[in-house]
Amino acid sequence: MNDRMTTPWGDYELARFPEDPRDRLRAWDAADTYLLGHLAESGTPLTGSVVIVGDRWGALTTALSARRPTQITDSLLAREATRANLARAGAEESAVRLLTTQEPPPERIDVLLVRVPKSLALLEDQLHRLAPGVHEGTVVIGTGMVKEIHTSTLHLFERILGPTRTSLAEKKARLIFCTPLQGIARKANPWPYSYRLPDDIGPVSGHTVVNHAGVFCADRLDVGTRFFLTHLPRSRGAERVVDLGCGNGVVGTAIALANPDAEVLFADESYQAVASAEATYRANADGSAEFRVADGLEGVPSGSVDLVLNNPPFHSHQAMTDTTAWRMFSDARRALRPGGELWVIGNRHLGYHLKLRRLFGNSELVAGDAKFVILRAVKKDAEQ
Repeated sequence: MNDRMTTPWGDYELARFPEDPRDRLRAWDAADTYLLGHLAESGTPLTGSVVIVGDRWGALTTALSARRPTQITDSLLAREATRANLARAGAEESAVRLLTTQEPPPERIDVLLVRVPKSLALLEDQLHRLAPGVHEGTVVIGTGMVKEIHTSTLHLFERILGPTRTSLAEKKARLIFCTPLQGIARKANPWPYSYRLPDDIGPVSGHTVVNHAGVFCADRLDVGTRFFLTHLPRSRGAERVVDLGCGNGVVGTAIALANPDAEVLFADESYQAVASAEATYRANADGSAEFRVADGLEGVPSGSVDLVLNNPPFHSHQAMTDTTAWRMFSDARRALRPGGELWVIGNRHLGYHLKLRRLFGNSELVAGDAKFVILRAVKKDAEQ
């Protein structure tokens, strides 16, 4: 969905990535326009090193591109949306420095603009990593929708950077103002975080999982993944297996431990997730594996995969949507060889069996409980 965002510096046509005319979700919201309006009305000097963290789809970066900002994101899709929106606005991509959360941040930060992420852990990790570059003259402003900003959010800013207050709400959005203090006593960054897995979950029982901040359920094994791990398919011989939307990689690692001859591809659009998957795999296995930050199975040849394992997300930030799941299932069908299988776990109410039947012509219930179902779909022929 293309949509026009009006700012003090002009109007911008923005879109999410990948662009889908059926998608009715906007590439910006009131939190973005509130922050941009405040910067202009307050006369905030946007000079020196301007850093934008967590820009959802590049709205902030595009509007401020003339200030030559650095964008830091965990999302490949957000990064590609930023590139496309910059081009759409006629801005040079070279005017913006694009960094991921896995790269070192700028050594000096004069203006820090933070789009509050859904994950409090990711915010904690980001603030710790940015703190060395922040000085007492740094302008620090956060933004988010009211439902995204909690007391714990403000405590993180205050504990890691300095005194923090919030603005009044405007169109259900709020700003965060933080005054950095030099020499503030802060605890060490707790991320990445490792823990030992339980003993009753198949091949990975008792092994170590490593989680970078922002990965789903980073401090514990979520119940859906636990259920999936106890019902994984048997993998034999030199199969090519994909852990699609791999998160911390525990599912793909379980396959690798059960079948050392398997070649496992871990794929996710989150830089934090792929870093977690590689760390988890390296801590437990030593077979053939590939780790790829990608939009689904982009770059994976058609008909080259034997097995795809998938636990698709059903939220895009705060919005509930099945777009990502549909794209993942379609990617899997393309990448699978004839006779290859897609195994999916999801909440029972999401009705994934209907989507699989439309795409594959079949869907089999492997296991289920009161909350989750595990479904199996087989690619029948090369024409699919």
